[in-house]
Amino acid sequence: MAPLDAHEASDAGAFRDSDPEATPIHFFEEDIAFEVPKPDLVRQWVLDTAAHEGFEVESLNFIFCSDAHLLGINQQYLEHDTFTDIITFPYHEEEQRIQGDVFISVERVRENAEAFGVPFSHELHRVIIHGVLHLSGYVDGTEADKAFMRKKEDFYLDRRSRELSTGA
Repeated sequence: MAPLDAHEASDAGAFRDSDPEATPIHFFEEDIAFEVPKPDLVRQWVLDTAAHEGFEVESLNFIFCSDAHLLGINQQYLEHDTFTDIITFPYHEEEQRIQGDVFISVERVRENAEAFGVPFSHELHRVIIHGVLHLSGYVDGTEADKAFMRKKEDFYLDRRSRELSTGA
């Protein structure tokens, strides 16, 4: 059993959408204070990415949390005792539709951005789109899979709008 479903997520933490019915993509925070920079542009980019992959987003929750919170999820649901930047839980039953929860450690994204010498927003977008790619059926279990996913991430990072790819 996954930690949240699309309807429980709004009870998990602060809800960051002004009109939750207007979009299938929602942003939440769990145990930290965090607001996604340029949320409407991020939503559109995610929708465009999913469509380019042949998918429609039915319901997608991004839950931003601490390292400790994501470690707890990793231990409880995946039986991994390691820090990670992202965990994705797919819920969709129909082909070509995306429904799921994507948990992202803001601390890990910040540390990775520093380590890779990229802006925080760039690394955040990479992790967001990594989750979307997982929900689109891509895996990263082998080095070859990881390399392929990295190329896909780079492709979609390049497709961001100029306004989204600059700043915050």
